[in-house]
Amino acid sequence: MRFHKLRVLWVFFRIGAMNEMAYRANFFIQLFESLLNLGTALAIVAVVFGRTETLAGWTPPELVALVGVYFLVLGAISLVIAPSLERFMDDVRTGNLDFTLTKPEDSQFLVSFSEFRIWKSLDVVLGAGVLAAALTRMSTEVGVTEALTFGVALIAGATIVYSFWVMLATLSFWFIRVENILMIFWSMYAAGRWPVGIYPPWLRWTLTLVVPVAFAVTVPARAIGGRLEPGTLFGALALGAGLFVFSRWFWRFGIRHYSGASA
Repeated sequence: MRFHKLRVLWVFFRIGAMNEMAYRANFFIQLFESLLNLGTALAIVAVVFGRTETLAGWTPPELVALVGVYFLVLGAISLVIAPSLERFMDDVRTGNLDFTLTKPEDSQFLVSFSEFRIWKSLDVVLGAGVLAAALTRMSTEVGVTEALTFGVALIAGATIVYSFWVMLATLSFWFIRVENILMIFWSMYAAGRWPVGIYPPWLRWTLTLVVPVAFAVTVPARAIGGRLEPGTLFGALALGAGLFVFSRWFWRFGIRHYSGASA
């Protein structure tokens, strides 16, 4: 069964790659956009640390590492999660979801990985490069423990973000224009390029519990620097598992209330 899902995932990836390769000029447009966004983010960090040595306890290399994690997660979301679930919301309105539901495969899996934007992987590559460069300048040594903690925190954050997107997308079974709610997520995610600790308490709680940006960016960045408390890591794992289970239940609940195009 696992290998079957991998084959389906590979088919989706190949289709997405062929669609993107038909417009190869988009590669250079995406490269320019990614470099511009990354350059702007790093320039702002340089301006901030031109006036101070630390920012809410974060050193320059640690904040550069956070920027790298930010673009790494942004690339993953834009590569497959966002385009796939946005397509799903369109399919609900047009009735094309009926064709997906008739296929002999888990419907949530199909709608979650149905579309790949391979040029968005540039953000993943650039983010990983910035993260690697930041690690070489950190004063603390990054060992096996920090690397494993970072990997676990990153997986937990990715699970939280994915589950959050699934729950928002599932709302399209009852509401027509869910895209407006997604714009709130993107606006909040833009705040994730800075540590959540610098924000006022109300915004800090919003970025942690309402729109879980902190678990996707700040927590993994703290982990790679060896400054993540075990309680925070366990909290991220518990929240990720809880949201994933709830998103599965909410998805099945929404499917039961989907009437289809022929209704």
